[in-house]
Amino acid sequence: MSVIDDSRPIFLQIAELIENDIVSGEIREESQVPSTNEFAAYHRINPATAAKGVNLLVESGILYKKRGIGMFVSTGARAQLLATRRKEFQHQYIAPLAREARKLGITGAELTVMITQSLSTEEPEGRGIR
Repeated sequence: MSVIDDSRPIFLQIAELIENDIVSGEIREESQVPSTNEFAAYHRINPATAAKGVNLLVESGILYKKRGIGMFVSTGARAQLLATRRKEFQHQYIAPLAREARKLGITGAELTVMITQSLSTEEPEGRGIR
């Protein structure tokens, strides 16, 4: 599990932690997720806050409750999360990249080459213009 930070609401971070574990395959579909009390104890937060994060995922169909047993990952949850995150990726990264490429006169073919090269070379995170 990751560390909770103070920059965003904790319940959203709990939901994202669960989503990340589903997307990465750490938590598989139809498997049980930790209880709200386990999340609360691990992150030293109020159980109601943890429950609010879990309930967000229930409302979106990512998790479902088995009465008296706990919360489980829904079938199709990973595909649903991947589709949502791909749309967000398009909006957050690709659209601004395309706008900047147009400003610089970079063609689609040139951009494709640049992206392909970047995907094949690992650069340390946070490396930028100095």
